[in-house]
Amino acid sequence: MSADLWLVAGLGNPGPSYAKNRHNAGFMVLGVLAERAGGRFRSHRARADVLEGRLAGARAVLAKPRSFMNVSGGPVKALCDFYKVPVERLIVVHDELDIPFGAVRLKRGGGDNGHNGLRSVTKALGTRDYLRVRFGVGRPPGRMDAAAFVLKDFSAAERKDLDLEVDRAADAAEALIADGLDAAQNVFHAG
Repeated sequence: MSADLWLVAGLGNPGPSYAKNRHNAGFMVLGVLAERAGGRFRSHRARADVLEGRLAGARAVLAKPRSFMNVSGGPVKALCDFYKVPVERLIVVHDELDIPFGAVRLKRGGGDNGHNGLRSVTKALGTRDYLRVRFGVGRPPGRMDAAAFVLKDFSAAERKDLDLEVDRAADAAEALIADGLDAAQNVFHAG
């Protein structure tokens, strides 16, 4: 078991047509973390793009499943198995409808709240007890369907602050690794 290794998995959908969607917030955060780790993603047999490097002074594997969001659990589980990462050292970065745009919330465990990517990861792992960096995308306007909303790009107003907010979510993932859940929550939930 690689007790000192972390796996940080960002959830999203593969391909350029989805790249700027709200549902791809996890991939966006992983992009920033990859820049910080100073590496490039490469293809892995677990149906994911991975980068092995260091984050917050610790060894880490960054991963973006190449499967669609709704079946991302398979690649995440395969990577946990391949790298022998215990579920306590898995961080899943994802978009969250029930948090206002730009807010970042951290937690361990809990329900999937209708998020099919989380549902897939939980089912594949057989547990909900993994860490989460929840990137707020807000609720859909009016009667818009939530599934349609998350597959739309961020609005022009949101894009003005998007890079800053994605950067903050990357900071939160590093804080989980460096300081643990309680200390990281004290920093990122204060606002």
